[in-house]
This record gives sequence, C-alpha cells and structure tokens, in this order.
Amino acid sequence: MALLLGDTVPDFTQDSQLGPINFYDWAGDSWVVLFSHPADYTPVCTTELGEVSRLRPEWEKRNVKTIALSVDTAESHKGWINDINETQCTIVDYPILADADKKVSDLYTLIHPNALNNLTVRSVFIIDPNKKLRLQITYPASTGRNFDEILRVIDSLQLTDHHSVATPVNWKDGEDCVVVPSISTEDARAKFPKGVTEIKPYLRTTPQPNK
Repeated sequence: MALLLGDTVPDFTQDSQLGPINFYDWAGDSWVVLFSHPADYTPVCTTELGEVSRLRPEWEKRNVKTIALSVDTAESHKGWINDINETQCTIVDYPILADADKKVSDLYTLIHPNALNNLTVRSVFIIDPNKKLRLQITYPASTGRNFDEILRVIDSLQLTDHHSVATPVNWKDGEDCVVVPSISTEDARAKFPKGVTEIKPYLRTTPQPNK
C-alpha cells in the first residue's frame, strides 16, 4: 500500500556504501530527505546526488539528514560516487542505500511496473522527526529534481508546525505568510504583533512570525 501524507513511515535495516543503516536509529530526531533513483551511473541522478552533497550546509542548518537509494549494490555505489565527486566537484558523504533485494523499495512503493519495470522511480520523501511523511514527489526520469524546492518546503513545514500560519504561492523564507482560517482576524492581530493585513475575511497576511 502506498504511503500517504501523515503516515508513519516504515523502519528498515539495509546495506549502504557506509555499511548497514537502521533507518530509525540513523534518523534520530532529525528531519530526513530520502530520495530514490533508478540505477547507478545514470546522468541526471549524477547531477542530483552531487547537488545534495553541495547543499550540506543548508541541510545542517535545518536539522536535515539526506539518504539516497537504488537497487544497485554498495560496491557499485562506491564506484559511482567516485564519478559524482569528480564530475560534480563535491564529496558525497551521505549514505546511498543498496536495496538489491528491493526491501525498502517495496516498503516505500518505489517500483512502478508501468514506469520502469524493476527499477525504482525517482521519488523524494520529506520525513519529520516523528517519522511522519510530510511530502512525496515523484519525478519523470528525464527531469532533474529541484532541491531548492525541497529546502523551501522544509522551511515552510518547520515554520507552520510552530506558528498558526500557512505559506502562500511561491513563498520563500522571510516573506509574508497567510493566517490560518481557524483564527479570527481579531485574534490574529493579538497573536501577530507585527501586523495583520486583511485582504478578504478569509485571506489575511502577516510578516513571518519567526523573523
């Protein structure tokens, strides 16, 4: 059964180029970005794994751990990582799960027979510290993933988990937010001392509360 937003993601133990990974233990109290790719030595994914490595300071700033997956072996991953480091001018230091037996792929529904037969599709999962699935995106093989968008979503989730706001279209960290409908405008003005702008009774904005 496919995972739905809000579900507790399944735990697993699987090999990686860094050794066996028990997912819950490895994740600890961090946010996690788990992303899959069809196979090692594929061009689009080579650029993606390099970008995830280059973004290390951004992940750390947000208490996020990154972990990749394919159905290739740990030894294959090690060879491919050499290529990624060389061509993308970075150092891949995060685990790439070696899901040769497809155990994790089956748990996370990463095998789509109509898309890639026995290969994993290119999905991204954002998982919070409570092991709840907060976002899932599946990309076509021909389109590289946008990890700036993944960071943007994490910023939104971490903000809205702690404040009574939502983030509007194309929002970026530091921009105005939307007051959630469950709060009256009167209560919102008391709750958000930076001010509330009422555009419509159901559409109120306020400066980002934690900035």
